[in-house]
Amino acid sequence: MIDRKALVQRHNPVISSFDKFSSLSVGNGNYAFTVDATGLQTFPTLYSDGGVPLGNFSNWAWHTHPNPNDYQVEKFPLTYYPTFGGRSVGFPYMPPGQITEEYKWLKFNPHKLHLGMVSFRLLLPSGEEASADDLKEIEQVLDLWKGVIESQFSIGGNKTAVTTCCHPTQDLIAVRVKSKLIRQGHIQIVFRFPYGTWKFAGVDWEKSSRHETEIPSSSSTFAQIQRKLDQDSYTLTAAWSNGSLTRDEQDQHLLLLTPSPDHDEFELRFRFTPEATETELPAFESVIASSEQHWKNFWTSGGTIELIDSKDTRAHELERRIVLSQYLTAIQSSGSLPPAESGLTHNSWAGKFHLEMHWWHSVHFALWNRADYLANSLEWYSSILDKARNLAASQGYEGARWPKCVAPDGINGPCYIEPFLIWQQPHPIYYAELIYKLKGTKETLEKYATIVFDSAAFMASFAEWDQEQQRYVLGPPVAPAQEIFDHATTMNPTFELSYWAFGLSTAIAWRDRLGLPRVEKWEHVLNHLSQLPEVDGLYVAAETAPDTFSGGNGTKDHPTMLAPLGILPGNMVDRETMLRTLHEVIKEWNWDATWGWDYPMVAMTSARLGETQLAVDTLLIDKVTNTFLPNGHNYQRKPLTVYLPGNGGLLSAVAMMAAGWENGPETHAPGFPQDGSWNVRYEGLEKML
Repeated sequence: MIDRKALVQRHNPVISSFDKFSSLSVGNGNYAFTVDATGLQTFPTLYSDGGVPLGNFSNWAWHTHPNPNDYQVEKFPLTYYPTFGGRSVGFPYMPPGQITEEYKWLKFNPHKLHLGMVSFRLLLPSGEEASADDLKEIEQVLDLWKGVIESQFSIGGNKTAVTTCCHPTQDLIAVRVKSKLIRQGHIQIVFRFPYGTWKFAGVDWEKSSRHETEIPSSSSTFAQIQRKLDQDSYTLTAAWSNGSLTRDEQDQHLLLLTPSPDHDEFELRFRFTPEATETELPAFESVIASSEQHWKNFWTSGGTIELIDSKDTRAHELERRIVLSQYLTAIQSSGSLPPAESGLTHNSWAGKFHLEMHWWHSVHFALWNRADYLANSLEWYSSILDKARNLAASQGYEGARWPKCVAPDGINGPCYIEPFLIWQQPHPIYYAELIYKLKGTKETLEKYATIVFDSAAFMASFAEWDQEQQRYVLGPPVAPAQEIFDHATTMNPTFELSYWAFGLSTAIAWRDRLGLPRVEKWEHVLNHLSQLPEVDGLYVAAETAPDTFSGGNGTKDHPTMLAPLGILPGNMVDRETMLRTLHEVIKEWNWDATWGWDYPMVAMTSARLGETQLAVDTLLIDKVTNTFLPNGHNYQRKPLTVYLPGNGGLLSAVAMMAAGWENGPETHAPGFPQDGSWNVRYEGLEKML
């Protein structure tokens, strides 16, 4: 039996400086709060310049800039493209270089809202404000087993200890400070509120006149702070053990909480809510106890993998990435919405979330026996079903067409690529099938049947009949997952064809399980779908990209021609052709032009093909976009310093490599080398589809 506590805690991040790549977060899946080495957000500029910024985001917190021109997606001029069958379909498209104000407003609104910085104001013995360089003896530890950050530092020889944790079900942070600086009057808590922006760190400090910060009620140990930004508002409720709250005379959006000098210990709790509430804040000890119980339950349930006894010297690093990725995806990606690539840490890509990435964020939850975490965000699809149906109908299709780049409203903003992507379409079918495989109940079938069937209905109607070759084709127009090809001319991308076959066959199976009659159109499309395109014995990116490996420009971005036998179980795949394609990708691909989820994707294909050493080597390849920072985040580039699809993809790949996949070999850890170099111990993992 694996000692889970020892496994988890040996990978506790330990920080000893103000490293911009080492900020740490606490959270609960719907809310996350990121701190620097002080345990609060004291020196944000050190982290916002190409580092992991100090975020304070919630799934309910969104902001919309004023819209005096009444811009609406419904009124945005459409660009029409002929389909394969000659029908004209309109898309909210605008090419780069022709960007209008209307386009920008619709694309960037609404966007995730940074709820405000909560920091220390620290004074030197001279009374001057301390800089980061003035803090010495820094030692900070994130106790993963408890979900608690313990921070220590000294100023002028005075040591300060800070405890920071998040409530498991509320957007609530609890902080305890122990320091002689309190008696000296040299430490304060600062609440500072920015204006909203879609940009990287999510803060705009230049528009103070465009938002409001009011204190409608307060006492000696309590305050309710009302925030208003244009038409959006929220409330911060704070309670503290001793001290007083005042507003800064120069900045209306800066509040100072000064602890009483009669003590050398101070406690603070603060909670963000969409609306004001009279519910009392729980005590500090209660929050700590709730956090510890929550994380103990998390780590002792679900799956686990231990690699420490392996001979391969990379085992410790892979185990570190696995443990930290579980923590990060739990606090950033397990909530009520599909997460953004940068989760609840910073803004990326218009400050919205992207449904094609949902697979990489969340599938692993089911494989690690935490299916409810996947179900949390699957529920959201039901909430936008009518809009997805309207989108499909507006383009002349049946069923529901799932958008790509969206906010909770489910409305796809205009872009040069987003409206043409389709590989998000079968995702909900995949999620539902995973959950059904784990639960096996009719209740599960009935719960997700509408999502599954509407997804499939669109897929069947999207495929167009090629009379000459007696087959169904996908596109044009279509943008494949490998986004480097012209959406106006691309036809039959390899990954999407296989995913269409998977989605339709699974939807048909769901109708059988529920005792419903089969849909003749679905069956006809499935049985006559175009074969996966190949050239010279290799799968290529798309039928319209035959030169993928022969001098074209196709060997960059995502090598998704491998995905049909990797993340997918191999619908329409010839194994020998895929094996040759895998070797060609390894040899020819531009690995410096890939993304964090490409490595686990290739690893999964390698594992299914028995190339187990290649699976491990690819998973641990030394490339910038396969960097895992000290805090566990998958780094891509400046400013995309947090890329959770890489973390989620890693977890899916290692779960598959350890527990196997349906109809795969029954050997122990079939995706790892069997030569004794890897000692893989695991518990509670589920097989991949």
